Amino acid sequence: MASSAPRSADVARLAGVSRKTVSRVLNDEPYVSDEARRRVLAAAGELGYRLNHAARALASGRTRSLGVVALGTAGYGTASLLVHIEQAVRDAGYALRVINTPDGDPEGIAGALAALLEQGVDGVVVSEPVVQGEVPLRVDVPVLFLGAPPSFTATRTLTASVAAHELARAATEHLLDLGHHTVHHLAGPRHWYATKDRIQGWQAALAARGAHEPPLLNGDWSAASGYAAGRALASDTSVTAVFAAGDEMAIGLIHALREAGRRVPEDISVVGFDGNPVFAYVSPPLTTVRQPFAAAAREGIRLLVHAIEKPDDELPQADEPPVELVVRGSTAPPPSHRDRLLPHSR
Repeated sequence: MASSAPRSADVARLAGVSRKTVSRVLNDEPYVSDEARRRVLAAAGELGYRLNHAARALASGRTRSLGVVALGTAGYGTASLLVHIEQAVRDAGYALRVINTPDGDPEGIAGALAALLEQGVDGVVVSEPVVQGEVPLRVDVPVLFLGAPPSFTATRTLTASVAAHELARAATEHLLDLGHHTVHHLAGPRHWYATKDRIQGWQAALAARGAHEPPLLNGDWSAASGYAAGRALASDTSVTAVFAAGDEMAIGLIHALREAGRRVPEDISVVGFDGNPVFAYVSPPLTTVRQPFAAAAREGIRLLVHAIEKPDDELPQADEPPVELVVRGSTAPPPSHRDRLLPHSR
């Protein structure tokens, strides 16, 4: 007959400690010596003992699970952030429940939150980049708003940055540093938080240098919307630099410019936003700013888990995510007047 699964009493016997000590070690509680902790973990590994999370949930009132309300899109940025949230949640020893909201409207967010709370979660991450007003709801677990300001009340409200403002500023400053007099901006959908943050970073960089702020161009994150913007800009020879709020829009923009006979980067420099590695292999390779998905997710989940497990403690200081500019072949100093005339003088 097969042997039964090991129990905590078996771990305690092999490690030479009490069952209470085993419980403290496996629940990562304080007041356990390093030597006792080492013996318990070694014994648990030798016996193949796994902590019964269901039993622990009954004892602690926690489910060891986190919920995520995410925008239902397969776009590179939102999908990548969700992947890194999942990794950070798993590394923290929690399970993950995800509900997508296709439009990001208050009613959809409220429904997603209600479903997560019915399933029983210890905390919620709102990775929701759409601006549609306040959500009429109060949530009785800690909530992390990742890359957006709070839109409803929770037991404990946390925020973590994805550095969109700083990245947009760095992209714009790169073009100004190359000598461009100003930088045009192809923005994303105006009802997204991400769009607002990137516009504000672009504006801040121009204002700091005393540069003229051109009229905004509007896209929808797609390459097709970038292509449309490129066709609109191609005939304006005063345009020498464009910062696009998404890599795919930047690629569409470049395609339209080159179709119209405008060289990139010789005539117009283009910077994207996201850091999609695929666009290192287009022609020209795209200069972009890389979103810190892993760092933002890891820091946000660290704060959320701390709020759940130590509800009476002050939250630790949040680390700012890195700002990374990836310079490739789509940016260069602006053309001189002579360079502009050369093609016509041959």
